[in-house]
Amino acid sequence: EVQLVESGGGLVQAGGSLRLSCAASGETFDDYAIGWFRQAPGKDREVVSCISSEEYSTYYADFVKGRFTISRTNAKNTVALQMGSLKPEDTAVYYCAIVQYGTLSRFGNSYDYWGQGTQVTVSS
Repeated sequence: EVQLVESGGGLVQAGGSLRLSCAASGETFDDYAIGWFRQAPGKDREVVSCISSEEYSTYYADFVKGRFTISRTNAKNTVALQMGSLKPEDTAVYYCAIVQYGTLSRFGNSYDYWGQGTQVTVSS
């Protein structure tokens, strides 16, 4: 079983930045496709960004393009989400998740393991 632990959430003013990190257990981290998702109160979970195992491919939801950057450091079993120009509507719990065997996906039901989430709150 793979365990994921997110960190880096917090309270930030609109226009500010945060860097989320997700640390994963497992000996085959290099093979995982990884995604960041978020869920705001009363709303459905939505994909934010994802990255393929070889880092050849990335995906960004339209609402974060140009503001967020996903990256991974396989040597440290970590994936990061650098978030900039934050808006109040970015307020949500952010989750990282992995596809243990497969390619990156925009769909949450493709993912095998999920972290516990980290709260991001953007004040206006």
